[in-house]
Amino acid sequence: MAGAAERRSEWPLALSGAVAAAGLVILTFYDWRNGVLIVAGGVLLAGVLRGALSDDAAGLLHVRGRMFDTFFLLGVGAAILLLGLIIPS
Repeated sequence: MAGAAERRSEWPLALSGAVAAAGLVILTFYDWRNGVLIVAGGVLLAGVLRGALSDDAAGLLHVRGRMFDTFFLLGVGAAILLLGLIIPS
């Protein structure tokens, strides 16, 4: 059984995943553009949390190094946001 020092807090992943899941629900049942923008917000939130939290506190958001994870998540979130804004209805 894992000790308290080995356990990781998974609230950053759960929070950003919940935002993205809410965006998917809105995308599916309501307006696709608002849903895509909310999904992008969830990915951007994950990038901000990864940059702000330590490796242990970031939990499963910690995949590679902090700089790589942060820039990758922020880049993907920005790309989704940009595509959601420029694609015509």
